[in-house]
Amino acid sequence: MASIIVSDHFSAVEDAEVLRKACQGWGTDEKALIAVLAHRNAVQRKQIRQAYEELYHEDLIKRLESELSGDFEKAVYRWILDPADRYAVLANVAIRKGVPDYHVIVEIACVLSPEELLEVRKAYKLRYKHSLEEDVAAHTSGDIRKLLVGLVSAYRYEGDEINARLAASEAEILQNAIKDKAFNHEEVIRILSTRSKLQLIATFNRYRDDQVTSITKNLLGEEGNEFTKVVRTAIRCINDPKKYFEKVLRNAIKRVGTDEDALTRVIVMRAEKDLKEIKEQYYKRNSVPLDQAVAKDTSGDYKAFLLALLGKE
Repeated sequence: MASIIVSDHFSAVEDAEVLRKACQGWGTDEKALIAVLAHRNAVQRKQIRQAYEELYHEDLIKRLESELSGDFEKAVYRWILDPADRYAVLANVAIRKGVPDYHVIVEIACVLSPEELLEVRKAYKLRYKHSLEEDVAAHTSGDIRKLLVGLVSAYRYEGDEINARLAASEAEILQNAIKDKAFNHEEVIRILSTRSKLQLIATFNRYRDDQVTSITKNLLGEEGNEFTKVVRTAIRCINDPKKYFEKVLRNAIKRVGTDEDALTRVIVMRAEKDLKEIKEQYYKRNSVPLDQAVAKDTSGDYKAFLLALLGKE
């Protein structure tokens, strides 16, 4: 379930007028911006952008970029984009880092539905005049390239059909690959990048039943191996995305110096999806409410904005 509290009353024109006023004169009225943007869903935010452009012949996103700064600007910018466009931006930023952030690419490829991923690929091509697969291939190499290109190109079956015999045989392939330390085996890449999520979950469950331990635990001993880390991330994103995102948030908050990029990414990505359940998972795991942990580790308008997305009044 979503964590944001969407206002009952909505008028795109009124909201556009409030945002215009907040950006005029000396200084920006950040409280007014948060009061509007953090309480509007994706469809409403798009209508506000359109109304703003029609009223003032100006791009709202560009205006906000010029008015805001730092982590607050980054969070607002990513929030106000259409979801597919946001994922395209996140993917591009991750790919073009000195060392590409493979985990962000895996999150996008493995957590989104086939239709959502297809929309991201369209948005990416429109925005960057390259395909997502092309840029992933250009900035990676070897087995990681094979796996990531396979994952971002996938259009998985989304129905309920599960083949138990197939799950058993592919669990065995994964067992043998781990036993022989052949994680980069083409069959491993094929299985992870083509099977439906429900089929893969059945395979992972069969693996656990046969080995009396989860596949991700069996991959833990290979922490120095970058390819294995990417495989683990893919498995965790497919198997239990809420649990995966809870850990990303936990690591972002607990490290020395908060990882604002990861914190912003997860909250903005999941606020309209399942952030409510991720918050519950966080509390169960850490005995501290997520909004309390976020409030302790952030400050100012950035803190106020994240807390509003988390559903705290």
